[in-house]
Amino acid sequence: MASTKIEWTESTWNPITGCTKISTGCKHCYAEVMARRLKAMGQEKYKNGFELTLHPEVLNEPYTWKKGKMVFVNSMSDLFHKDVPIEFIQRIFQVIKENPQHVFQALTKRADILKYYDSEGWLEWPHNLWMGVTVENSSVTKRIDLLRQTNARVKFLSCEPLLSSLPDMNLQGIDWVIVGGESGRTPRPIKEEWVIDIKEQCQKENVAFYFKQWGGTNKKKAGKMLEGTVFKEMPVII
Repeated sequence: MASTKIEWTESTWNPITGCTKISTGCKHCYAEVMARRLKAMGQEKYKNGFELTLHPEVLNEPYTWKKGKMVFVNSMSDLFHKDVPIEFIQRIFQVIKENPQHVFQALTKRADILKYYDSEGWLEWPHNLWMGVTVENSSVTKRIDLLRQTNARVKFLSCEPLLSSLPDMNLQGIDWVIVGGESGRTPRPIKEEWVIDIKEQCQKENVAFYFKQWGGTNKKKAGKMLEGTVFKEMPVII
């Protein structure tokens, strides 16, 4: 487990590292930059840089964490990458199930693979796993429908980096929406009206809304205020 600056979680756990780009949201991938930096620093886990790599040696780590945590699974990869064997995903799910003291959060851009594995009955969903998909622009909203069709208990969207408006989303069955602008040296712009529209859609459907940041080249200065308010809602799970 590693601490993280990702505000909507507490820690990260990476039994898989590395990935390949699949959509426009991947253009300025923070994980790719970090993986290359860690390789240059001589970190053994990142000796392959950003090539997809399985790390079975870290599967037992959650059993050693006694205090309950919110844990982001595979912040440095995509759990449902086409080259990750289903057997390895099943092992990860089993570890999550056997550590109910923690809440695990997973996020994918490969909602088609997620839906396929679920529809084939290959995924036994742990009670403490939140499943999310990235929805960075209006061309990938089909990911929402695919997520909704799965048996995940808690479903969420990460609209980060938000690259376009997302009007008229179907949020039925969605528990949480995270929104954020892109940061870094050459961030793509985000518009306030896009964020406000998503917030209003969430409020209409009683979905928890979390606005992470405006982003930009100086994300700290840009802040996270939206219409004079900081929105850090979390899903209410019964």
